Amino acid sequence: MTDDTIDLPALRNEVEARHERMIADLVAYASLETPSDDVDLLEAGLAWIESWLTATAGPAAARRVHVVEGYGDTVTLEYPSPTGSSEWVSALCHYDTVWSEGTLADWPITIDGDVMTGPGVFDMKSGLIQLGHAIAVSDGLGLPRPGVRIVLNGDEEVGSIASRSAIEAEVSRGGAVLVFESAAEGAVKTARKGVGIFEVETFGVEVHAGLHPRSGASAIDEMARIILQLHGAADIDAGTSLNVGIVQGGTRTNVRAGHARASVDVRVTSSDEAARVEALFAGLAPHDPLARVQVTGGWNRPPMERTAVTAALYGRAAAVAATLGFELREVSVGGASDGNFAAALGCAVLDGVGGVGGGAHARHEWISVAGMVERSEFVVALLADLA
Repeated sequence: MTDDTIDLPALRNEVEARHERMIADLVAYASLETPSDDVDLLEAGLAWIESWLTATAGPAAARRVHVVEGYGDTVTLEYPSPTGSSEWVSALCHYDTVWSEGTLADWPITIDGDVMTGPGVFDMKSGLIQLGHAIAVSDGLGLPRPGVRIVLNGDEEVGSIASRSAIEAEVSRGGAVLVFESAAEGAVKTARKGVGIFEVETFGVEVHAGLHPRSGASAIDEMARIILQLHGAADIDAGTSLNVGIVQGGTRTNVRAGHARASVDVRVTSSDEAARVEALFAGLAPHDPLARVQVTGGWNRPPMERTAVTAALYGRAAAVAATLGFELREVSVGGASDGNFAAALGCAVLDGVGGVGGGAHARHEWISVAGMVERSEFVVALLADLA
C-alpha cells in the first residue's frame, strides 16, 4: 500500500467519529454472556451479532449456517467487494467465551480511563466490533476492499469440535485468513503451537498388596513409568511440551491397582514434532506382561507454522502499519486458535488482529479503549491493500 492509496486524515477522522459508538457497541455485546456450554445463550448472542452487523456494515449478501446439536451454530456472512475486487478474505471470529453464566453479576463491564474490563472484551468480542466498523468505514469512504466472509463460531474455547469442518470449508474457498483474536501485547501472531489432548489408561491385575506383593500387576506402577517417559520426551527448546495434568487410579492402599488414568496436554510447533509425539504414544507398552496400556484422544488443533505465505502476508501488514505510523510486531505463541486449521490447509494466516490489551481467560481481562481506533484504522488499510 502506498501513502496515496488512502486519504489517511479522512480515514482517521471517520474512525474517530465512530469511537464512542464502537465503545457502546462493545459494552452491549460483552453484556451478553456467551459461554461455550450454554446453547441458549449462544443463540441469543449470535442473533444480536447478526442484527448488529446488518445495522453497522449492512446486510450480508449470503448466509451459510452449520448446525451441530449441543453446540453454538457456525454462521458465515458474505460481504462482497463493493469496488469490484475479485479477492476474498476470511475473517474468523468466535463468539463464545470461557466465562460461565452469572459472571457479570460480580464482574460487570467497566471503563476506567483507557481500560475496559469485563468477561470476553479481550478474547475476543472487541475484535468483531472493530471488524464490523472497519467494513462500514471502508465502504462509507468508497475505499477498495476484497470480499469479506465473516465466519462466526460458538465453540472455539472448547476446541472448535463442531465448527472445524465449516471453518475448513470456508477458508478453502480462497484468500488470506485474518483471525480477529486478541493481539499479544499489540503484536500479531504468525505461528501458534498445535495442541493435543491424550488420555492414557493402564490396566493391572488386582491382588492383596500385603499377602501377595509379587503377584498381580499394578496399574499405578505402570502409569508412573509412563509419566516419566512422557515428561522425558518433552523438548522445550524445540517448543514441545508434554504435561500430565491429571492422574487418577487405584481403589485401596492394600490393593495393587487395577486401573489408572492420566490426561496429557501436548504442545508442538511443527508437524515433524507432532509425528514424533504420535509415535511416542503409539509405542507406549507395559513394563509388566500382565498389564495393559490404552491410549485415546489425539490432536485438537494442528500446528500453525510460519509458512512462506504467512510471512508474506505479515510483511504486507507490517508495511500497512508503517504507513499509519506504528510498528506491527509478530510473535509465536503457545495457545491455539481457529487459525491453526487454516494454516494447516496452506492458507496465509494473520492472527491476533483484534483487540489490544491483556489477561485472556483471567478476571483482569481488559482492552485499550484507544487501541480500538488504531486497530480499526489498520483493518481498513489492510483490506485496501489486500484488494
